[in-house]
Amino acid sequence: MFMDEGKAEMIFMEYKDYVFRTALLLTKSRSLADDITQETFIILLRKYDTYDTSRPFKPWIYTITINVAKTVMKKQKVLKCFSFFSDVVPDQVNSVEGNFLKENEIQELWKIVNSLSWKSKEIIILHFYSELTLKECSDVLGIPLGTAKSRLNTALKQLRKLELKGKFDFTKAGLYEER
Repeated sequence: MFMDEGKAEMIFMEYKDYVFRTALLLTKSRSLADDITQETFIILLRKYDTYDTSRPFKPWIYTITINVAKTVMKKQKVLKCFSFFSDVVPDQVNSVEGNFLKENEIQELWKIVNSLSWKSKEIIILHFYSELTLKECSDVLGIPLGTAKSRLNTALKQLRKLELKGKFDFTKAGLYEER
């Protein structure tokens, strides 16, 4: 299935921000998020003929994004190991994240989410930020639905433990109603 230029532009315009924000939340680096976004759309254009039109498009593009992010993060770890510039910290997410996460409490929440393991972080981002169903999350991650449910449950338990330790108050972030 061939994709014409107009359709490619339409898909890019519709999904570029979602792809970028997902990559930004996973990597905490604007430059890496830019790279991941570009690579995601390059792969999407190259592999569009493999897309099953009977299935939703959003989970397919997020599958590509997650896979590209994993590959980029693996490369970053290797580069970090061999880098002579170990004191250089990857660029921190600045004004884009500031605009995206407007309140201090929400920024605090994302710091906590980013402290979780990769598997916990990706299921939280896909389910709560990208608003995918657990079935769509399982499709994106290539795991059974039960595993997606288990990962989400584990991630939420980890967040609750952090709340109990006083590292974060989920009521302030609007995740629980105040009583």
